[in-house]
This record gives sequence, C-alpha cells and structure tokens, in this order.
Amino acid sequence: MARLCQTLLRRSVPRYSLTLTLTFLLSCSCPALGKKKLYIGALFPMSGGWPGGQACLPAAQMALDLVNKRVDILPDYELELIHYDSMCDPGEATKLLYDLLYTEPIKIVLMPGCSSVSTLVAEAARMWNLIVLSYGSSSPALSNRQRFPTFFRTHPSATLHNPTRVQLFQKWKWTKIATIQQTTEVFTSTLDDLEERVKEAGIEISVRQSFLTDPAVAVKNLKRQDARIIVGLFYETEARKVFCEVYKEKLYGKKYVWFLIGWYADNWFKINDPSINCTVEQMTEAVEGHVTTEIVMLNPETVRGASNLTSQEFLAQLMSKLGGKNPEETGGFQEAPLAYDAVWALALALNKTVGPLKAKGHQLEDFNYNNRDITSEIYRAMNTSSFEGVSGHVVFDAQGSRMAWTLIEQLQGAYRLHYANLIPVCYTEFALYCSGPPADQTVVIEEFRYLSQKLFVSVSVFAGLGILLGIVCLTFNIYNSNVRYIQNSQPYLNNMTAVGCMLALAAIFPLGIDGLHVQRRQFPVICQFRLWLLGLGFSLAYGSMFTKIWWVHTVFTKKDEKKDKRKHLEPWKLYATVGVLLGIDILSLMIWQIVDPLHITVEKFTREAPKGDLDVLIQPLLEHCSSEKMNTWLGVVYGYKGLLLLLGIFLAYETKSISTEKINDHRAVGMAIYNVAVLCMITAPVTLILSSQQDASFAFASLAIVFSVYITLVVLFVPKMRRLITRGEWQSDAQETMKTGSSTNNNDEEKSRQLERENKELQKIIQEKEERVSELRNQLSERQALRSRRRASTVTNQNHSSPPLAITQSDPRSLAHPPGYPVPTSDPHPIPPTFTNSSSLYQPDSKISRNNCHTSRLQLLYK
Repeated sequence: MARLCQTLLRRSVPRYSLTLTLTFLLSCSCPALGKKKLYIGALFPMSGGWPGGQACLPAAQMALDLVNKRVDILPDYELELIHYDSMCDPGEATKLLYDLLYTEPIKIVLMPGCSSVSTLVAEAARMWNLIVLSYGSSSPALSNRQRFPTFFRTHPSATLHNPTRVQLFQKWKWTKIATIQQTTEVFTSTLDDLEERVKEAGIEISVRQSFLTDPAVAVKNLKRQDARIIVGLFYETEARKVFCEVYKEKLYGKKYVWFLIGWYADNWFKINDPSINCTVEQMTEAVEGHVTTEIVMLNPETVRGASNLTSQEFLAQLMSKLGGKNPEETGGFQEAPLAYDAVWALALALNKTVGPLKAKGHQLEDFNYNNRDITSEIYRAMNTSSFEGVSGHVVFDAQGSRMAWTLIEQLQGAYRLHYANLIPVCYTEFALYCSGPPADQTVVIEEFRYLSQKLFVSVSVFAGLGILLGIVCLTFNIYNSNVRYIQNSQPYLNNMTAVGCMLALAAIFPLGIDGLHVQRRQFPVICQFRLWLLGLGFSLAYGSMFTKIWWVHTVFTKKDEKKDKRKHLEPWKLYATVGVLLGIDILSLMIWQIVDPLHITVEKFTREAPKGDLDVLIQPLLEHCSSEKMNTWLGVVYGYKGLLLLLGIFLAYETKSISTEKINDHRAVGMAIYNVAVLCMITAPVTLILSSQQDASFAFASLAIVFSVYITLVVLFVPKMRRLITRGEWQSDAQETMKTGSSTNNNDEEKSRQLERENKELQKIIQEKEERVSELRNQLSERQALRSRRRASTVTNQNHSSPPLAITQSDPRSLAHPPGYPVPTSDPHPIPPTFTNSSSLYQPDSKISRNNCHTSRLQLLYK
C-alpha cells in the first residue's frame, strides 16, 4: 500500500480522475499524508493445551486501540497487529513463524504465547534481530539470556511458585512429597528447580511420575506408592485427564492434598471434554480441596496506570469485548491483563527509542532484519521498562522475566479461598483439608491479625541503636571510673542505669513477636520474656536514679541543728536500696508466674464481609498474653510503680537547688526522672485502651521505652563525656570550682567548720607545751648556775690543801683499770653528796622543746 501511494504521487494524474485519486490517497496509509505503520507479528493459541488466545487476543487489541489514540505515545506511528493461531503447537508455530518473517510487511516485534511456542520463536528471533515479547510463557528455560538474548515476558517464570510451595511444605511440617508432570520442557525445568529447593529444605520427593498424553499409569503408581502430598505440573487439558483418573483411583479426600498451577480457568474441571469419561459431579468431587499457586495477574489496588484504566475498568471493557462469553470457560482470561500490559510495555519502549534513534539518524520505520542499531535501542528501552499496569507494577529482571507477587488459593466447595495472609484452620493427621460447606451456609475463614512488619522493623532499628548507645555509655563509665568527677557521680549506680536501659530496650523485640514468628506452644515463653525484661529493666534503671535522689533528699534537707550529725555517704546503703527495689520486683514476678502464669488468649472481632464475595466471611482474631487475674496483677504492679514515679518527681523537685559533691549529677537524674515518669504515666493507660489494636498498642509502648531510654542515657552520660573531653581529667579542684562558678557548697562548709575545731584544739595543746618548755628552761638555768659555783669552790679548796692534780677531760676509757688488777671497792676521792645530788637534777630524758610536739599536730589547716 505504501509503495502504491508513492507511485501515485510520482505519476501525473489526468484531471478527470483527480477526484478519485485524492479520495484514494486520503484513504491509504501514505507516510507523507498520515501516520506511519509499525507491524507486530503475534501468535495467539486459540486452542490446544493452553487456549490462552481466546481472551489474550481481545485484550491486546484493546491496548492497541488505546495506544493508537494517544497523542503522547508514538504520535507519528500506528501499531498494527498481524496474528495467527499457533494452537500451542511448536510444529504449527514453525510454519507460522516462516510466514511472518518472509511475508511483507516487516515486523518490528514478535509476540508469541505458550512456553513451547515461545521457546521456538525466541531462539530463532536472534537471527533476524527481532525483539520477542511474550504474554503467556512461564517456562524457566526462557530465562537463559545466552540462549534467548532478545526475549522478554510479562508472565513470570514458573519457578517463581517453587519458593512459595516450599514455604507451605515447611509451615505444615511435611517431609515427603510426590510429583506428577507432563513431559514438556516448561514442566520438566520447573520440577528440576523444585527438586533442588526441597532438598535444601530437608524435604524428600518420594515419588516422581511423568506422562506424555495418558496419565492413567502415572496416577496408579501414585496410589500404589501411597503418595499423600502431590504436586501436579501439566496444562489444563491434561489436568482434566489426570483428575478423571484421580477420581477412579480414589486419590482424593482428607488424606490427600494436590498442588496445581493457578492459571487454569476457574471452572476448568467443569468444561465438557470428550477426551474423558467422567461427569462434572465426579470431577468436582475429585478436585475438592486442592491448593494452587499463581502470580497476581490483576492489580488488587485501585490505581490508574499508563493506560489510565483501573483493573476493574479493564475487566469491564474486556467482558464487553468478549461479547457475553463466560469468563470461566474462556481460555486465557486470567492472563488477559498480562497481554494487555505487554502491548503497553512495547508501545512505551518504542516511544522511548524515537529520540535516541533520531539523534543517530535513524527512524523506527527504517527497521529491517539486518539493522542491529534499532534492535539495540528497543532492547535497552524494554530492559528499563517500569510502569503501572492493570496486572500490577511491570518491571523486568536481568533475564527479561516479569517480577510479581504469588497468590495462594484453595478450592473449597466451589469457592477459591485466598491464603496469601491467612492461616488455614483445618488440619488432619496427614494433610491440610477443609471440606466445602452446604449451599445454604456461609464460609467463615479465621484470619489472625499480625503486627505490621514495617513497624516492627523500624522500631527494632531504634531499639538496636539504643542498646548500642547503652553499651557505649556503660563502657565509658567503666573505663573512667577512677576519674574523680566520675567517682563523685556514683559510677556503680550509673552502670546499673545503663544495664537497666538495655534490658528495657531488649523487651521491645519479644513485645513485637506474635504468632506469625513463633509457634503457639512457644508463645507463653515470649510473654514471660516481655514481663521479666520490662520489670527488671525498670527496677535497675529507675531504681538506681531514685536511690540517688532519695539519698540527696535524706541528707541535705535536715534542719540546721542536726547538720553536724550528718553521716558520711556509704555506698553499700545505695546499692542495698537498689537491691531492695529489684528484689521486690523479682519476688512479685515470681509469685505472678507461679500462681497465675501467662498464657495465650484469642480475641475475636466482628466478622467482616469481603467486597464482591457475599458467601465468605472473615473472622478476625488477635492473640494476647493474659492470665486469669490479669487486671489484678496489673493494678498491683502499676500502683506500686506509679507511687515510685510520683515520689521520684517529688524528690527531684525538692532537691533541685541542692549541690553536693558526693552525687554531682543528681540534677541530671532529676530531669531523667521527670521524663520517664511522664512517659510511663501516659503510655500505661493508653496501651490498655488500645490493646485490641496491635499496631497502635505496640507503637505506643515501644516508642515510650525508646524515648525514655534515649533521654536517660543522653542526660546522664553525654555531659560527663563532654566534660572529660573538653576539660580533661587532670584539672585541679580549684580550677573546676572557678569554671563551674560555685564558690562553696554545703559539703565545703562542713569541712571548714570541722577543720576550725581541730585547729583550736591544736592551738591549746601548743600553748600548754610552750608554757611547760619555758618552765623547764628556767629550772635548767638555775641548776647550771648552782653547778658552776660549786665547781669554783672545790678548785679553791684543793689549791690550798695539796699539790694540784692534773685532771684532764679525756675519753672515759682512760679511767678504766688495767686487766688483772682488782677493782677498788671504794673511790679514794668520792664525790661530795651535794654535787651528786645536784648533778642528778639534770636528766637528758626530761628535756622538752618544740621538737617534742609532733609536726602533724602543729599544722594549721586552713581552707
């Protein structure tokens, strides 16, 4: 058509045919007169193993119509779909692929469906530099980028279901499973991946059966080997054959659980199929209770994406497009959103390449099977696709596969019940099974409400950082305990405060754990952990601060006449006070745990009817930690601790103007007590009121703990760190006094008065000693004078009576008698008695001078 238009434009046209020619030109798609066309080659399986084209083709045409009407997406181009029926058969697809490639016009993209067909097309497309975009292929083999370098798909890989299956096996404590598969590449590769995953989880595949067209022998082998948990991987048409044989072998009921693929039509087992000889009633009985896993193919949220349609609006338009066909009997109805989003992904990618191609001197209409530059630009645009579609958020991974959520469903009495966030309530010895209700009854599903994981993770991060801060503060206090400033703040009490804060923060983790994380029989242990960590943490943290304030108030608020009787601070009394408070808590908690232990109670709420399903009611349930006399115990604990909080506030207010060196941080302790008391008094009643709202109750309790701990640690320890860092521990007491601006305090006055009393006593002693020394000196002078007079009179008498004798003052040893001579019994020259008596008055031992007073007693101590 384009060549014909160009020919007509070049040739001269007679006047009489001008009108006819203009009419023809206006009706043709001439590049110079209208939009240029880009052709998409598509293969839609309208029959076969998966007749997905029945609904996917109308959905793709809907998307093309909207894209071609948009002026902001490919404004100069028009997309046209050239499609054939592949019948989900690789042989038929080979012939159709040849027709698409070797028949004009040139196709810019190929869109196959069905994994076996997509494998063939994607492997051959690289030879023609074609991008392949599939809407209904789940084979894991297609994720091989080396084998399929230009392949993309809006349908995720089938291996996406396997992690979900394994988690279900582990949740229900199944250790042995069986498998039955159709021998095609998509199911073989999926089963290989599942086998690796269950082996890592410690689960055994005891039976593995496969079939090509007739599953009768494979089903009999499952029955013979007593398979109970069975994973089936096959297309929808083969699924009807399998379950017809299942009914014949009675391989269904309470002893068996079947896991199937979720992309079958809703009533696939009721479709008339001449290849089986089972009735609809028999098929319905056989498939009862089976579980399916499937990706979320329809966006559950009401959002408008790239097409400006919500998922519900899309379904309404698709139903209109189908012309009244029954969706449950229309192949590919569930995958129709994927086909719709595939066209939009292609249109947005082509629109993104227009600018880069123009910069390189290319246009999309220049594409041919030898042009790799245009293919590379389209590949880059597809690889970076990200938009909101009717099937959810569309984005491709490195292998070109769609990433999506997994949906778990169970068929119960013609109802597909979602278990994405529910816990099944019906168990038997062998497997999960819930029988369908009578037609006149409503299905009630019990749903446990769990704490928001985002909230729990966020608060846990703050709790972890708080514990790290507590460790830093505790380490700082321990390593600097010998510093005088730290010693005067009672470091052992500060250590108790830090440990108590860390215990309180650790209580946040069990506080946020519920039945989603632990088994029911383990939950009472978590309840006890909450109680003990909070109780002991409060006693250590608040008790040590309360003890400081109590001592300051007790000592420094006495009357003046009793100040002299103040006792010195004895640390063991402080530790004993904390020990008493801690012992009261331990004793009360032990009595509570022994007399009335905590256990799980389940609170039931009003049943809720989900939108669009009048036959199903949701019964919300919430687990609580409780005991028989819970209110009584809480009243005792809250009353006792409330009195401590009020008394702490009073003592902190009374001692706000007192300064003491023994506990130099009591003002900071008072500030911490204010904050802790206010937060506790607000949080306790609020959490009781919001106990039925798990998120709000946890948020209030945990945030109160976090803020209390952070404020306490910052107020008590950060100023100490700052003081030591900025001033240094070598600073003298006098400099510290000048810098702090406090000239004296009560403790200094006490020391001054005591030193003055000691000084007066020492002065009296010194004065008495001085008087005694003076008296002794006078006596000594008189005796020395008397001795001198006597000596003079003796010398005079000797000079008149006899010749003088030479008396020399020599060494006393010169007066000793020679050895062997007898010692005379009497002195020939005795000393007169008067002289002897007078000389005896002078005794060296009786000398008293200033040196007799101990120097320590003479020091005058001044302030």
